[in-house]
Amino acid sequence: MKKIVLALAVLFTSSLFADDINLWKKSTLNKILERGEMQVCMEPGYMPFEMKDKKGRIIGYDVDMAKKMAKEMGVKAKFLPTAWDGIIAALITGKCDIIMSGMTITQQRNLKVNFANPYIVVGQTLMMKKGLPAKSAKELDKPEYTIATKLGVTGEIATRKFFKKAKIVTFETEADAASEVLNGRADAMVYDQPYNVLFMSDKGKGKLVHLDTPLTYEPLGWAIRKGDPDFLNWLNNFLQQMKEDKVVNFHANLYKKWLQDTKWLKRVQ
Repeated sequence: MKKIVLALAVLFTSSLFADDINLWKKSTLNKILERGEMQVCMEPGYMPFEMKDKKGRIIGYDVDMAKKMAKEMGVKAKFLPTAWDGIIAALITGKCDIIMSGMTITQQRNLKVNFANPYIVVGQTLMMKKGLPAKSAKELDKPEYTIATKLGVTGEIATRKFFKKAKIVTFETEADAASEVLNGRADAMVYDQPYNVLFMSDKGKGKLVHLDTPLTYEPLGWAIRKGDPDFLNWLNNFLQQMKEDKVVNFHANLYKKWLQDTKWLKRVQ
């Protein structure tokens, strides 16, 4: 009887071990290591997280983070420019391994993909024309005002949530939406705080007013395919290391380089 119980225990343990091996073989992390390359989907155009410089190279906060991530894996990072409206589909269908593109973690997106822990938290703020009698987002919610934002992002969701009476216009890029306000064809723009801060330090300086109190709470996270605990575990441990390492200070230095300093603007203008 003891021999039978022991045999069953060995069989059960072997079965669990085989399941673990099969899960690892299917893991995106294992495939990245075997390939020697991590394929990253991103939409260049979301300053300062990912954009193209004057020579057409993709640079930015997420780019530096992806390169550091790939280095820790011992592989190369390959960046795949992807239209925002198809970026989740590209991940799900295996065209890339991960989305690193300033993506806000939402419950709706989380139904389709899994997110690593937030690497930064931003919110939607408002830039408006100087001289308007309105002094707050609430005062702008009137039929005579036009609010611009980017199509298909959380900025549009927030705009439609907070502005029920004002006219809302959407654009393919945040740059087009901001230009609409600068050119006087819109009264204000709702978009991510980091972008608005940088815009106000450059093109919007002296021309627009920044209402910098966020309308929303928006954590940004890296998205991966569902059913991959090994990759998710590695990403969360990597992020924790980057945030807590006080000797190298990679995370803090990255924040200062792209979100506080504006020297990089000369590379993209």
